[in-house]
Amino acid sequence: MTSQITMETQNVSVWGDQITLQFKVFGTGPALVYLHPLGGFVRDDFLDDLARTHTIYAPELPGTSEDDPFAIHKVNDIPELVLIYEEAFGKLGLRGAPAIGQSFGGMLAAELASFFPDLFEKVALLGPAGLWFEDKPWTLDILTAPPSEAPNLLFSDPSADRPRAMLALPDDPKAAVDALAHLVWIQGCGAKFLWPVPDRGLSRRLHRITAPVLVVWGEDDRIIPSSYAAEYGARVPGSAVHVLPKSGHIPQVEQMEETLALVSEFLSNQ
Repeated sequence: MTSQITMETQNVSVWGDQITLQFKVFGTGPALVYLHPLGGFVRDDFLDDLARTHTIYAPELPGTSEDDPFAIHKVNDIPELVLIYEEAFGKLGLRGAPAIGQSFGGMLAAELASFFPDLFEKVALLGPAGLWFEDKPWTLDILTAPPSEAPNLLFSDPSADRPRAMLALPDDPKAAVDALAHLVWIQGCGAKFLWPVPDRGLSRRLHRITAPVLVVWGEDDRIIPSSYAAEYGARVPGSAVHVLPKSGHIPQVEQMEETLALVSEFLSNQ
């Protein structure tokens, strides 16, 4: 799908003017916060569909914006990252908006909602990171795997059109190398808050979330086992949990229509 919806960048100075948080903004309608996964912000069909009825505000993790890659060094830990985002949302008038977070972004959305229970109206978590238990371990092998192995780690069926389009590199060899180098840096910025143990205390904070929560997980997730969907459901009061067959770690890509239907219904319910 080729979107006709234009996208702009809004810069917000935060953290005592030490960091400029960049937001990708597009769409029409009430505000909707989107927190991107470890691989950085990617505009896809799922977001473009949501942008028909919402104005998407997608902040980029410090260090992942090309004009200030070293901003990540000014953020020490999860509590500081949460405070930075909460400050930016306040400056943009986004308190009380619903939020969607995918993978790393799902963890961040859950952290924000646990530290600030009134920050979001609703929270949709798509295969969120943030929990780790010894009886169901998972690793960050995706960060060190050769590019050729990434599709099989991310997707149930990496040969399908949407997964292939998402992972496609530029045809120009130099541009492809530059894109891979940038991806490695972006992933490293997020890994600062996941490695070596992905749970930085979130399991002990989830009970603080008071906003309605939707959890969507791919049944064939090869990065974070889908059994973690039930762990989130057990720890977040009143949450709704859906595990989608024939989907890996990114249900919004691999089962886009079903994920979109679940999220859209969740957002529209009063």
